[in-house]
Amino acid sequence: MADTRDTPTSTVVPTPSNSTPNSRPSTPSLTTPPSTVTVSDKPQDDSSRLKLFLGLLRKFIGVPDMAAVRFSLPAQLIEPIPNLEYWHYLDRPETFISIGQSEQDLGRMLEVLRFWFTKDLKYVKGKPCKPYNSVLGEFFRCNWELNADAGAISDPAHAPPQAPADPMDKSKQNLEKPVTLSYMTEQTSHHPPVSAYYMECPERGIIGYGYDQLSAKFTGTAVRVVAGNYNQGIFIKLPKRDNEEYQLSHPAANLSGLLKGSLYISVSDTCFITCPKSKLKTILTYAEEGWLGRAQNKVFGVVYRYDPNNDKYTRIKDVPEKDVLAKIEGCWQEQIFYWLAGDKKAEKDTSARQLLMDVSPLMPVPKICPPPEEQLVNESRKFWKDLTIAIQEKRFNDANKIKQNIEQAQRDKAAERKTQGAEWKPRFFQEVTDPDGKPHLSDEGKLAMEGLQSKNFVLKEPETTGA
Repeated sequence: MADTRDTPTSTVVPTPSNSTPNSRPSTPSLTTPPSTVTVSDKPQDDSSRLKLFLGLLRKFIGVPDMAAVRFSLPAQLIEPIPNLEYWHYLDRPETFISIGQSEQDLGRMLEVLRFWFTKDLKYVKGKPCKPYNSVLGEFFRCNWELNADAGAISDPAHAPPQAPADPMDKSKQNLEKPVTLSYMTEQTSHHPPVSAYYMECPERGIIGYGYDQLSAKFTGTAVRVVAGNYNQGIFIKLPKRDNEEYQLSHPAANLSGLLKGSLYISVSDTCFITCPKSKLKTILTYAEEGWLGRAQNKVFGVVYRYDPNNDKYTRIKDVPEKDVLAKIEGCWQEQIFYWLAGDKKAEKDTSARQLLMDVSPLMPVPKICPPPEEQLVNESRKFWKDLTIAIQEKRFNDANKIKQNIEQAQRDKAAERKTQGAEWKPRFFQEVTDPDGKPHLSDEGKLAMEGLQSKNFVLKEPETTGA
């Protein structure tokens, strides 16, 4: 069966060439009626694009949630990539399949942390980006064929192996045979915009799932992006470890630099990773930016024993030293270190600490998608193909017409369902949203994931579409 391997997509929005690339999350996903902005096919420089972008954002001052407002960005401000393809957590899939290898619970938590610091590498290596808004029922699926993993953290007292530069390179293979990691996501709701995702590597006994939903507010100088109500974080389950499950919450982020014309994303928040079965919890605090020479992009953390029935600590400084197992410190764009509790030398001497992850030399790993002839009409790349070509060819008038036709079709079908009293149901997931933030695959979803694993990409065309 043929497959299609992509190349890493440039993650650029309306940004000047000197903008500073940082991390997490992209600009908010805005819903869509026709744009009233006049555009032309004359190429615009980055400065003009940014001025237009800022002018549009000013209309949102005082709006509680930009993602809930019907608004359409002109095509020249959009990166030609579907949101469902762009927004995932597997930029370094080898760190995901390496979770759960350690026989020690602290080692497994450190393996989860290693994945955490590589999951959004596109935002570290690229620039903030506004992809297409997903339409209801749109879906995306892909594989990674991995010849190497990141290695087990068997002994937390010693630094783990570092991830290979290219885990798909057969010449660097450290596995007995290639391992397949499969990923699928579907837009399950349009108002509010919510997508469910599921990733699985049966050979390694690891599953990940969750809902993506963003809430965004423009403050006048920056866009503040937080997880929406249905986004309870990433859930990672280890069936071979008696269904040990981790919940990874998302920190808030700011898209800043709008006034200076140099867009970048900063993170200034606290997030948590919890595992009730092992009774381990991690608190990570991302430091605010400094004004006078203070290092930026710093992250601090502790791993400690906690009581799942009395989970009361939300700040690092409140965690009793007797419960701490390890401490974390570093720059989330470069190197992150850890050291075990009680290591007095490492407390004072940074050279005595263990390197958990060095993201500096790493780049996002390309995806393997079904060949075009086996993609469905509502599969992301096929659905947005005409718009993608128009934007790439800088035919912005045509691009806006294509985009507006898609938006109108989505509204027409929504009105038709309302008239008929019909309720939209996802195809690959059982529910539109779940209060626990944990989506469940439908029977068709299970078959689609099995097809990805076996490289059998053939699926029936959908009976209904959202646009």
